[in-house]
Amino acid sequence: MIPLSSALRYGLFLAAIGCSAVIAGAQSPARTFDVVIFGGRLVDGTGAPWSRADVGIAGDRIVAIGDLFAASAKTRIDATNLVVAPGFIDMLGQSEFNVLVDNRAASKITQGVTTEVTGEGSSIGPVNDRLLEESAASFKHFGVVADWRTLGEYFRRLDERTHPAINLASFVGAGGVRDYVIGREDRRATPAELAQMKALVARAMEDGALGLSSSLQYVPDRFANTDELVELARVARQYGGIYITHQRSEGLKIFESLDEVFAIAERANIAAEIYHLKTAYQPNWGKMPDVLQRIEAARARGLDITADQYPYTRASNNLDACLPVWVREGGADKMVARLKDSAQRDRIRREMADATATTWENQWAGAGGGSGILVTAVLNPDLKKYEGLTMDEVGKQMGKDPRDALMDVVIADHGESSCITSIMTEDDVRTALKSALVSVGTDSGAKAVDGPMSESKSHPRGWGSFPRILGRYVRDEHLLTLEEAVRKMTSQPAARVHLGDRGILRPGMAADITVFDPATIRDLATFEQPAQYSAGVKYVFVNGRAVVLDGRITEERPGRALRGPGYRR
Repeated sequence: MIPLSSALRYGLFLAAIGCSAVIAGAQSPARTFDVVIFGGRLVDGTGAPWSRADVGIAGDRIVAIGDLFAASAKTRIDATNLVVAPGFIDMLGQSEFNVLVDNRAASKITQGVTTEVTGEGSSIGPVNDRLLEESAASFKHFGVVADWRTLGEYFRRLDERTHPAINLASFVGAGGVRDYVIGREDRRATPAELAQMKALVARAMEDGALGLSSSLQYVPDRFANTDELVELARVARQYGGIYITHQRSEGLKIFESLDEVFAIAERANIAAEIYHLKTAYQPNWGKMPDVLQRIEAARARGLDITADQYPYTRASNNLDACLPVWVREGGADKMVARLKDSAQRDRIRREMADATATTWENQWAGAGGGSGILVTAVLNPDLKKYEGLTMDEVGKQMGKDPRDALMDVVIADHGESSCITSIMTEDDVRTALKSALVSVGTDSGAKAVDGPMSESKSHPRGWGSFPRILGRYVRDEHLLTLEEAVRKMTSQPAARVHLGDRGILRPGMAADITVFDPATIRDLATFEQPAQYSAGVKYVFVNGRAVVLDGRITEERPGRALRGPGYRR
């Protein structure tokens, strides 16, 4: 028997609380609220047409929705001409480290994001001393002391000491547990190693992970075969989790990669989500309709497959991802040693120029070479002069082939540099966005225009993804209705990862609420000048407290760790 999908279970939950919503709204004028948001157009997150209704908050919960004009409240928010929606949920937030450095999560709350889902491939826990030592340069640079080893210990630090402005939930990374047990070697796990990896996944699920993630383009995740992923996914499924993946290929072998996603979902009897759905590199442009059709066909035969995306045509990752997989095997020290060997550099240059490669995702060739690779962030201060330049421009400054320039930057920064790659087309982005199966994620950590996280450039998706959809694709281009766009940002991701009290405006739900001006909301961040907060988000409440008030970031830090269905206290 096929289990109920998460969306259906969520729908049954909403139906069960529907009566209480009506009653609460009818009885509410006699009580005193902490906050009443009145006069707005309520878009409740379900996809239903907007309605005119007020929202009453007490503590960290929505306690009434209806006509609250006569209600007494400590704070009243006039939402006339504004949209009142559930707080947006970023399906791939990447802020697990960033919030330890700067707990404001400024670039996210100014988009209306109240909850982040993170943990792509390598989660922040579990970790061991070796893994932490490999990240020591970043921790030292930003003054972060790694006083956790498990995901549960990280969550406790988040709640007890960090106090971020946003809520944060995490998957456990298949690549992370592989690195923990095996390291970055390209080989199969032994039975004993696989058993240890499964135990780590089980512990993380009991700590509150949402499920199992993988990032199969990158090392060491790429070294896991399908059988290994199925075994780990089965553990996550036992705890009610899902499987979420950065596919093994988003380019020339994307259809084979989709088949692997479907096989894991079927064999592990687990729901699956595809991270940042795209058809990458020019030979694959125009394939998005076929990709979506294949997902629909998988669903038609009983597999619960969905996806998410960011609304931009450029991607972002580590600069060393432009190098062949064999160069990256074994960790940063071994990679740097290979890059310093002249014979191996000759081989690397040849392989980077091969646009037909199918054994790895050749994003260098896929981006059109150095002109399509933009350096965004470095750790070594001697390299700061290259931030904001393409690798062609860096090569000219160095007087070298851009491929050699890239290798030298990777050496000098010990693999810590990041880049933006031009690999997609707008038509494919729009096609994916229209699909009801695709939700929204930024694939970027929270930043700010000031403070320690402002020292480097970044991708504009981390500053403007949600307002970009609501402004450009909803208001200006009418690609989506307002109600459908909000559903993609709220109840759809909440249902997907089993956050049962988020993503919809109903009494009894968590008071995560975003209030925005539909006439002015828009992204301002650009690839040239990304550090710009979006416009039009007026109020953001996280667990009943205002982190954005009349467009300004407040001192409130009410965010929490949100734990998954297998959590055991």
